[in-house]
Amino acid sequence: MINRGGLRLVVGLGNPGEKYASTRHNVGFMALELLTTREGGRFKPMSKLQGDLADVGSGSDRLRLLMPQTYMNDSGRSIRAALDWFDLEIDQLIVLVDDMDLPLGRLRLRASGGAGGHNGLKSTIQHLGTQDFARLRIGIGAPGRNPEERRARTVSHVLGQFNRSEEPLLQNVLREVLSGLDHIQRQGLDRAGNAINAVNLSPAVDGEQA
Repeated sequence: MINRGGLRLVVGLGNPGEKYASTRHNVGFMALELLTTREGGRFKPMSKLQGDLADVGSGSDRLRLLMPQTYMNDSGRSIRAALDWFDLEIDQLIVLVDDMDLPLGRLRLRASGGAGGHNGLKSTIQHLGTQDFARLRIGIGAPGRNPEERRARTVSHVLGQFNRSEEPLLQNVLREVLSGLDHIQRQGLDRAGNAINAVNLSPAVDGEQA
């Protein structure tokens, strides 16, 4: 694997503890845990980073994987600490984040953008002082078909677990996330985005646009 994209730090957003381990909000953690298992790595607590850290690969292919342990709303503090500690630039970072605006089965790679109402991204933007950092949005679906229902059920949805019927699709999505990271390492963000944004594992629902 040739790291032409300059990627060095992959951050998964989520909440620490068993209570949140299998929730939709923690899909970023899930992807990193799968990657670490695949590569034979292991997460270790790093108090100076306020997060758990794993290393995979070596040389130019080395990636540091970070799961902030600050809780979602203060994720940016851990990310800023990691960038400073490892002397990395913001363009060597990508953040894996759940997205209710995408159905489960869809991914969106963006080189920059706003928080979109996501508190983890909001904290990251605040602590980095910019919104110009790459993020891979992982669809988790919305809890309702109208704004009122969505607002009322947002918290219970993101902090709820995936349904048993969703598990096979979720595992396929996580594998696509890892494939996407491989693409980014080989090709860089721009070229990798075409393949990642074309991923559509989501079953069609009543003519809904994916």
